[in-house]
Amino acid sequence: MPRAGLSAERIIGEAAELADEVGFEQVTVSALARRFGVRVASLYSHLDGSHDLRTGIALLALEELTDRAATALAGRAGRAALLAFAEVYRDYARQHPGRYAASRYRLDPETAAASAGVRHARLLRAVLRGYDLTGDEQTHAVRLLGSVFHGYVSLELEGGFSHSAPDSERSWARIVEVLDGLLRNWPDPSHSDASRTEASQPEASQ
Repeated sequence: MPRAGLSAERIIGEAAELADEVGFEQVTVSALARRFGVRVASLYSHLDGSHDLRTGIALLALEELTDRAATALAGRAGRAALLAFAEVYRDYARQHPGRYAASRYRLDPETAAASAGVRHARLLRAVLRGYDLTGDEQTHAVRLLGSVFHGYVSLELEGGFSHSAPDSERSWARIVEVLDGLLRNWPDPSHSDASRTEASQPEASQ
């Protein structure tokens, strides 16, 4: 019989709080049971195990992050939308480091397809449509932005920019500005293809 007052939703919510406090990797069913003051078996009435618990935190984090992004992007396009999206991403990671880490948790294909991650990806692609990027070029840009945002945020959370000037706020602003410039002047892929073709051809004999 499940313990009164416990539910899957409440357990996942408390697990997310714990993740922010001690780190996503430190969240276990036993640690959560101690937090609730119950036996581990009481939680297994609502969970299938650690993977189920971590998946729940990941889904919650993706939902929260996507909702924030949707609100921030409303009525914005181009550079304003890019800046809003970037700020949501960074602010969420700094305010909820454990949940942010959970948002990177690898989900099985079926769960991922039903998660808010799909909506999150669509929001980012909507930002890029403001730069007239479509098809493969849009996908390349999505991967570039994801790599830059995640890389910067992860290094910043680890204190990687805290011992040198300029401060990380200035670097972040400058990076977003440079990304905006790059997206507005995205290289024509046909030029790159032509350059590769020329480079692969042997030089004419003298």
